Amino acid sequence: MTTNVPPHTDRRGSVPIPEPEVRVPETSVGDLDAALTTLRAQAQPWTEVGLTERIDLLDELLETTLDAAPAWTAAAAAAKGIDAGSPLTGEDWISGPALVLRNLALLRRTLTQIDQTGAPQPPSIDEVDGQVRVGVMPADVLDRLLFTGFSAEVRLQPGVSAAEAADRMGRIYRSGYTADPAVALVLGAGNVSSIGPMDALYQLFALDRVVLLKMNPVNEHLGPHIGEALAPLVRAGVLRIVYGGGEVGAYLTDHDEVDAIHITGSDKTYEAIVFGPGEAGATAKERGEVRRSMPVTAELGNVTPVIVVPGPWSDRDLAFHGENIASMLTNNAGFNCIASRVIVQHRAWAKRHGLLDAVRASLRRAEPRSPYYPGAHERWTSFVETYGHAEWFGPDGDGQVPFTLIPELDPDPEDDLAFTTEAFCGVMAEVALDAARSIPEYLEAAVRLCNERLWGTLAATIIVHPASLKDPLIDEAVERAIDRLQYGSVVVNHNPGAAYAFVAPSWGAYPGATPDDIQSGVGVVHNAYLLEDVQKSVIRGPFRPPAKPVWFHTHRRMDRVGPRLAEALATGSPLAIAGLAGNALRG
Repeated sequence: MTTNVPPHTDRRGSVPIPEPEVRVPETSVGDLDAALTTLRAQAQPWTEVGLTERIDLLDELLETTLDAAPAWTAAAAAAKGIDAGSPLTGEDWISGPALVLRNLALLRRTLTQIDQTGAPQPPSIDEVDGQVRVGVMPADVLDRLLFTGFSAEVRLQPGVSAAEAADRMGRIYRSGYTADPAVALVLGAGNVSSIGPMDALYQLFALDRVVLLKMNPVNEHLGPHIGEALAPLVRAGVLRIVYGGGEVGAYLTDHDEVDAIHITGSDKTYEAIVFGPGEAGATAKERGEVRRSMPVTAELGNVTPVIVVPGPWSDRDLAFHGENIASMLTNNAGFNCIASRVIVQHRAWAKRHGLLDAVRASLRRAEPRSPYYPGAHERWTSFVETYGHAEWFGPDGDGQVPFTLIPELDPDPEDDLAFTTEAFCGVMAEVALDAARSIPEYLEAAVRLCNERLWGTLAATIIVHPASLKDPLIDEAVERAIDRLQYGSVVVNHNPGAAYAFVAPSWGAYPGATPDDIQSGVGVVHNAYLLEDVQKSVIRGPFRPPAKPVWFHTHRRMDRVGPRLAEALATGSPLAIAGLAGNALRG
């Protein structure tokens, strides 16, 4: 294992995204200053708010977020062009308020544990081959009911002992530790509505900073709903929500009252913040001259790999994972930083083409989606013009971007567009590696490809049949691949977004990036047990769960699952859990 800077260097990264149209009136300079003045006044008092008061605040937030959820999700789905009667309306329940509710519930559990025992109480802390692994899921009955068969662990940086890890968990809540009062600017993402609120919660409850949350113009219409959900924080003066485009963002990132910045977005935006915009910024980057010496954390893009391990797959296995991989792309119309971008396969595997055919079959069934994110059609065009053999599924025309598969990439060119550039639309590719390799050799080559050739360090998926793992050499090779993949999250058998959605694991890029080669970012969020010195999270799930996962685009009851999932996470009600299970199983 290594903590060195990942060797993904000099890659193109994300493509510039056009400035979104600002539809909500921009917050005036006077109101921005007033918001920051209020936050500055509350920064010190917030660090003095005790555990009991914070737990009560989280209880109130669970209620207000659940109350705000119906209008929030309806507005989100409508803005994305999802028909009100479509099961896909559940997508914004699941990726929006439901995840915020889980975040709130897990924070409440952690703070309660600290209050009762003096420290967070994760399910396990072990040391394996000199590295601490902290088990974070399953942690209770609700985890086992909602995420049957799944587990998650957070791996810490090598050299950190189990005793040190335990001492540093939830450090801001330990006796004798005092955080410096600080105002954090959170630049919200425009694609997934839970990102901004959850990034704000991490600043508040994990880092003890009050927060100015600037909505992204793409989804700024959700600001009032998020404000209602987080109203207790707004009333307490520790959160303010503001609006505007690039000029407002630039004003805030240069403001003297801002002590720290967290951004979810593109590496280009990160570089503009750290080095400055335009040619002057490019020159400053070359010289390594940052604009301000303040903490800037970021979760940026990724060319997300899906590594397929050859095995004795049945036709049902192929159909399931064709749908699995297709759903990684179709979720949120492909506007996710962890959408499947490069399927990696063994050229000699007899089932390789069968899996691709299953992906194609699933994409043919996918409901056409509105390309609501700016520049989507231009980005799609650049890929299909580069790859004349690209296959697309669905109509192409004004206001439409079809889901697209680019099979048979040449694995050799180092500057291949699909390897170096995040499409950030419904495009993914496939590459097959040398037919002469054994499965362990193939996995070593796949890891090298991902670590050295694909841009980004955020998340990766490995899919492996349980029968394959009965071979000790393959089992060892898979574990070695998990160890060596230089990604902040590695997910076995499922959507890499599971690492984001489960909330208990850490979420962020693999450590070691530098400002002049930021890749997928720096720092973590979520991280429900408030761990320090994080290297990566590893999530494992069953090869074929007993029921269709609710995140599959073909789930027929996603719209019914979403509200019940939110209620179950907010209340733990047995009735809500029963209703959730009934609808989930009939998907």
